[in-house]
Amino acid sequence: MKLLFKILLLSCINLLNTRSIFAAVWKVGVQQNIHSIQAALAECKDGDTIFVDAGNYFEKNIIISKSIALIGLNHPVLDGEKKYEIISIKTDNVLLKGFVLQHSGASDMAEISAVKVYNCRDVVIVSNILTDNFFGIYFQYSLNCTAEENTVQGAGNPALQNGNAIHCFKCDSMRIIANHLNGHRDGIYFEFVTNSVIWRNISEKNIRYGLHFMQSHNNAYICNIFRNNGAGVAVMYSHGVKMYNNIFEDNQGEASYGLLIKEITDSYMQGNRFLNNTTAVYMEGGTRIEMQKNIFRNNGWAIKIQASCMDDEISFNNFSGNTFDIGTNGSLVLNHFNSNYWDKYEGYDLNKDGKGDVPYRPVSLYSLIVDNNPAAMVLFHSFIVTLIDKSEKVFPDLTPAGLEDNSPLMKPLPL
Repeated sequence: MKLLFKILLLSCINLLNTRSIFAAVWKVGVQQNIHSIQAALAECKDGDTIFVDAGNYFEKNIIISKSIALIGLNHPVLDGEKKYEIISIKTDNVLLKGFVLQHSGASDMAEISAVKVYNCRDVVIVSNILTDNFFGIYFQYSLNCTAEENTVQGAGNPALQNGNAIHCFKCDSMRIIANHLNGHRDGIYFEFVTNSVIWRNISEKNIRYGLHFMQSHNNAYICNIFRNNGAGVAVMYSHGVKMYNNIFEDNQGEASYGLLIKEITDSYMQGNRFLNNTTAVYMEGGTRIEMQKNIFRNNGWAIKIQASCMDDEISFNNFSGNTFDIGTNGSLVLNHFNSNYWDKYEGYDLNKDGKGDVPYRPVSLYSLIVDNNPAAMVLFHSFIVTLIDKSEKVFPDLTPAGLEDNSPLMKPLPL
C-alpha cells in the first residue's frame, strides 16, 4: 500500500505543477476563430491549454509535441477513419482529457493506436472514450504516466486482428487507474514495466487476458475486477508482484484460468476473490509466493499447483463450493498449506480450538483421475467416486502424502 500512496502522491504533485505553468487558452470549434486542433497546436506554446468544442474532427494524425493540456468539452469525436493513428504524444507534461477517439487504423506491421505516447514522462490521459481502435492507449519507453477513468471498447475482432486496450512497453512508475476495458486482445498488457500500480479497473470480455504481465517486476495490482475474459490474469517471468483485493470471476473455458502464474518469485496474494472460474489459480514455476486471506468459491479447480512450484505458503484462505480444491502433477510436496478453511473437511475438533484435530488432504484420488482422463467427469457425484475417495482417505497411496493442511479451520474466516 505504501507503493500505491507514493505513486498517487507523485501523480497529484506532477499534475498540479504542470497546470500551474499554463499561460494561454485556445478554443477550437465551428464557432471559434480556430477550426482545427492541428491549427491550435501550431500556434500554442508550452504550458498552454486548448479547449475543443463538441463536434466531429477528421484530422488524420494529431501530433502533440508541446507540453500542453488538450481538453474536450462535451466529448468531441476524433475519428481516425480506420486509416491513421489518432493522437501521437511526443513530449513530456501533456494532459489529454474528455474526447471520444474512434476508428483508428490497423496494421500487421505497426502498433497503431488511438493514443500513443512515445518516450515521454508525466503524461496524463483521463476521462476519454475509446471505441473500435486497434490498440487503445499505448505507452512505450515512458515514465510516471497515468491512464485514468477511460472507457476502452474494442471491436471484438479475433486476437490477431486486435491490439490491447492499455499497453505499456518498457515503462516505469505507471498508474493505470479506474479504467473500463472491454473487447480487446488483452485488457491491460505490461512488458518490461516496473514500479507501477494497476488500481480499480474493470477488465472484462477480452479475447485473451484481462491483465497480462511479462517480465514486469515490483508492480502492484489492487481492487480490480477481471470478469469473463478468455483468461483472467497471466503473470509471467516476474518477481515482486503484489496482488491485493481483486475479483476474478466467470473466466471459463477448457484452457481458462482466473489467474495463471508462470515462473514468478517473491510475490504476494491477499484478499482476492476467485469466483466461478474453470480453474481459479494455475501455478507453474511459482516460488516463494504467499497466498493469504483469499476466497475460492464455486470454481472447477480452486488451485492447480504443479510440481515445479516450491516454498509457496497457502494459509488462512476459504475454500468452498469448488468441484476440486487442489490439483497437482507431482508426488514431491515442497509447498505449505496451513490453517485454511475447507468445506469438504470431515474432521473433528475435540479441544474446541477452532482447528481440526486431524489433517486435511485436499487432493482427492478422483481429481487425479479426472486430470489425466477428463472423460471421467461423467462419473461425478456417482457412488463409485465416493467409494474411491473414501478408500483413499483410509489407505492413502496414490495422492501426495505430504500435501495436507495440518490445522484446517472448522469455520470459514470472515473475509
